[in-house]
Formats: sequence, structure tokens, C-alpha cells
Amino acid sequence: MMGYISDDSRKVTTHRLVEMKQRGEKISMLTSYDYTMAQIVDGAGIDVILVGDSASNVMAGNVTTLPITLDQMIYHGKSVVRGVKRAMVIVDMPFGSYQGNELEGLASAIRIMKESHADALKLEGGEEVIGTVKRILSAGIPVMGHLGLMPQSINKYGTYTVRAKDEAEAEKLVRDAHLLEEAGCFGLVLEKIPAALAARVASELTIPVIGIGAGGDVDGQVLVIQDMLGMNNGFRPRFLRRYADLHTVMTDAISKYVSDVKNLDFPNEKEQY
Repeated sequence: MMGYISDDSRKVTTHRLVEMKQRGEKISMLTSYDYTMAQIVDGAGIDVILVGDSASNVMAGNVTTLPITLDQMIYHGKSVVRGVKRAMVIVDMPFGSYQGNELEGLASAIRIMKESHADALKLEGGEEVIGTVKRILSAGIPVMGHLGLMPQSINKYGTYTVRAKDEAEAEKLVRDAHLLEEAGCFGLVLEKIPAALAARVASELTIPVIGIGAGGDVDGQVLVIQDMLGMNNGFRPRFLRRYADLHTVMTDAISKYVSDVKNLDFPNEKEQY
């Protein structure tokens, strides 16, 4: 069965995302980290591609997102941008590239934009990073916020459980969301928070709110592409819907290749010069 393919070939921009929210059109967002995957994702009609610091996990095998460096994020960003024609490309600012001070954050942001040619950046945090957000925005760089479960703060919390379940934490999240919008962020990601809270934030803000494990009453959804394609059999959180089982498909294909090589079935006469 054919899926949804947009007939609008115009480049997706921050302005278009706001328009989509205003007319009630949901925003689709997936991660990509390399040229080949980015071409496929963009060609399938995705609105936004996030070059996530989750590359630390799914591309490099790290337990957390913390080890990935600024240089590595720029490399992944460059690779993705080369494969994209329509989708908006957002690059995560990695841990350590903006937490020090505002000028360091600005320098990191400028490097990402100049060297990767991305369309925008995303960073985690609320009130504590507002100064840095404003400094980056003052340079004309679009910024998307990220609240709720913030993987770069895993050592502070110790678990990846649902955030903002109690009233105090929920109210702080709402305040931070408004602060990010007032600072000039063009959008916000809410990760792993109660659906009712996410719906409240989306209804109160004029900027698009993208959820991951945040229910359906937000302005769009984002998933890690390896997860939704079923490439990681060991990762099955409640919020994840798997649209394929590529782990099995790829394993079977590779096993068949190994067998054909061992049995002298590959290459055959038609596959030689």
C-alpha cells in the first residue's frame, strides 16, 4: 500500500512548519545520519530530518549520547545535507558544545551551520540555556528546543523514565516551554512526558511542538529511524511503532550472500566481465 507522499516539492523551512501547525497539518520527522539514508527518507516525503546526537548510540555503539563530539556531529550533518532536497535538516548540538558559556555555544553553533550547511540546530534545556539560545538566535541561526527527557542529562537523573509526572516538574516544563518560545525558538521537541501535559504545551504555544513518547495531541512526531525500521531488536519502548523488520531482512540477505560465496554461486557467469 502506498503511503503519504507530499506533492509540494518546495524546501521545508521554519516558516512552513509554523504554517503547518496553523492549519492543523501534522509534521513528520525522522533521524538520519548518512547520505544514503537521508536520500531515502527525503524521497519518501519526510518534512524534517534530525541529525540527532543519537548517532552516538545507533551509529557508534555508545551507551549514551554524551561521547559524540562536535566534529562528529558536523560530519554526520554534512553527509545528510548532501542527500536532501526538500526536507528541513536540523542538527543536534552535542553535549559539551553549549553548556559552558554563551560565547562557546555561539561558536559551536556557527561551526555547525557553516560546515554542515544545516538549516537549523536543536539543543536541550530550558531556563538554564536561555542565554545561549538568545545568543545563537542573535546570529540569525534558527534554534529548536528540547524538553522532557533530555538524554544529555542522563547522569543527573540516572534513568530514561517518563519525565514531568509530578505537578512541580510539569509546571517547570510549561514555564521553560514558554521561555524558549519567547526567546525565539521556532519549534520544540517534547520527549517522554505525559500525553496530557504535551497537549497542554502544544495548545499554549504558537510554535510547532514535536513529540516522541508524548502522545498524539502535539503538532508532529519524531522517531529514530533505526528504531522505526526494526533494526534494533533489543529496543522496544512503549512509544515506538515498528514499520518494518529490517533486522531480519538484512540478516537473511547477508546470510544468503555468505552462502552463495561459500558455495561458489556468486558471482555467476552473468555477473562477470
